[in-house]
Amino acid sequence: MEPHIYYIFVLALPVACIAWTVTKEEIFREAREFCVDRSKNCDKLIKRKFFYVFTCEYCFSHYITLIILLITKYTLIYPDWRGYVIAFFAIVWIANVYMSLYNIIRIDLKKEKIRAAKEESELKGE
Repeated sequence: MEPHIYYIFVLALPVACIAWTVTKEEIFREAREFCVDRSKNCDKLIKRKFFYVFTCEYCFSHYITLIILLITKYTLIYPDWRGYVIAFFAIVWIANVYMSLYNIIRIDLKKEKIRAAKEESELKGE
């Protein structure tokens, strides 16, 4: 069971990276804005939910995890469908922990950058 535990933390990394990039980063901003608009303004519920998936890192991580599991055929604890189900939810959970930690680090870095800019402008003003 030891290698499986190691792999789950590794497999959660690309899930977190892809989910974060698509739902938060500038490179996908236009597509994300389109999806946000469609998730609010589509006439059918199913269409709104479909577009919402691309705006929520938690929701999107489920679909990325499904793709990763199909590619790798990774199971956890059990070698059958139960192992896929357990691996699915475990990878989603770990990926979301990774994204939460990354978000906390980014906020702290932004705060420090703002403080440094403020101190720099105060020093220039003196």
